[in-house]
Amino acid sequence: MNPWVSLAYLIAGVCFILALRGLSSPSTSQRGNRFGMAGMLIAVVTTLITHQIASVAEIAGAIAIGGVIGFVIARRIQMTAMPQLVAAFHSLVGLAAVLVAAAAFVNPDAFGILGLDGNILTVSRIEMALGAAIGAITFSGSVIAFAKLNGNMSGAPILLPARHVINLGTLAAIVVLTGLFAVSPDAGPAENMMFWIVVALAFAIGFLLIIPIGGADMPVVVSMLNSYSGWAAAAMGFTLHNTAMIITGALVGSSGAILSYIMCRAMNRSFISVIAGGFGADTSSAGGEAREQRPYKQGSAADAAFMLQQAESVIIIPGYGMAVAQAQHALREMGDLLKKEGVNVKYAIHPVAGRMPGHMNVLLAEANVPYDEVFELEDINSEFAQADVAFIIGANDVVNPAAKTDKSSPIYGMPVFDVDKAKTVMFIKRSMGGVGYAGVDNDVFYMDQTMMLLADAKKMVEEINKALAE
Repeated sequence: MNPWVSLAYLIAGVCFILALRGLSSPSTSQRGNRFGMAGMLIAVVTTLITHQIASVAEIAGAIAIGGVIGFVIARRIQMTAMPQLVAAFHSLVGLAAVLVAAAAFVNPDAFGILGLDGNILTVSRIEMALGAAIGAITFSGSVIAFAKLNGNMSGAPILLPARHVINLGTLAAIVVLTGLFAVSPDAGPAENMMFWIVVALAFAIGFLLIIPIGGADMPVVVSMLNSYSGWAAAAMGFTLHNTAMIITGALVGSSGAILSYIMCRAMNRSFISVIAGGFGADTSSAGGEAREQRPYKQGSAADAAFMLQQAESVIIIPGYGMAVAQAQHALREMGDLLKKEGVNVKYAIHPVAGRMPGHMNVLLAEANVPYDEVFELEDINSEFAQADVAFIIGANDVVNPAAKTDKSSPIYGMPVFDVDKAKTVMFIKRSMGGVGYAGVDNDVFYMDQTMMLLADAKKMVEEINKALAE
């Protein structure tokens, strides 16, 4: 390879590393995005200049079509729909990997992967099979994740009989066929059949792996699929002899894997238990009838406003309910009004709040909540004992003390906010009939210091703001 090309790809790789570093903090995220854009520009331009892929007109047309589609989607998409959008984008990355692998298999000479004997090189066969398999798993798994997140299918786990045997058998078949395909002596019908069977089985296993996973594990699924898409891209980078793809794919794959580990640790679950599925399947212990029979205190917006004004410190815990109601702007306004009254306001973000990693951070940033007022669980949890008010809006499982006390609970062991230690707890939710994604009731609803604010989150916060202003 031309040394200047290698240098350009190296610079692009450094830009991608700096992009990941920048995206690790809200305050540097814009700079990180710029590094990512610069790196991608360098990689794309270098590839176009040094490879005879297609005519300039064809490439420009493809870029224009994709750019227009992306622009329209970005303009129309709601922040609450960001998790399913990410899942949809992952599916496209996976499908692209499958198509590249198929193109290389059908026309190996154009990809420079033929040996002296006229057959595809063994190492190239392994790369193609792995890239196609990982890409197919990413595609079908992301489609199911999109459907669950978008409400096109139930978010509850769909538990097939003998699913573990089926999954392990399918994965074993993929591995065996990949090995046979790699050592196949020629490009005969048997080799053709093995490659396409691997692709078909990979599409199937992606579907089978995700449908048993419940909504409570969706943040892990999103980051996991992100990792898969990176490894698929890296495998195709080897097939295309493209250093930039290998670097980029490895960065995405490894960062996604690390994020998946962090998500699992935040829920006190193993990665294998997430893949096994079933979290949130049993809601029998949290039946609506039992909840309605337990006494609780209900308050009004005026009550909440008065108590918030009297407080010295308020910790706000947002959850997916805030995202659904699009209450982040009203919440930021409430925070501003309280700060004018001399109240110390902080926001507490759980690692798995919402339906994708960083979901709550993005929503608060969109509402221009100052970065220095937003804290992660481990940084703020000790402050609840001194807080006058824990203000919970749309969260549930991440504040459920059953995670600390009830060994039979499906969320037992998951690190949660110690809101039960606050002097007063205000809990906004639509009704007492709803439960979190894990499907378990929450004892915080019935504590003596808890005031339930039953209403749409945005409407309730707006009413509180009106009362504060008056």
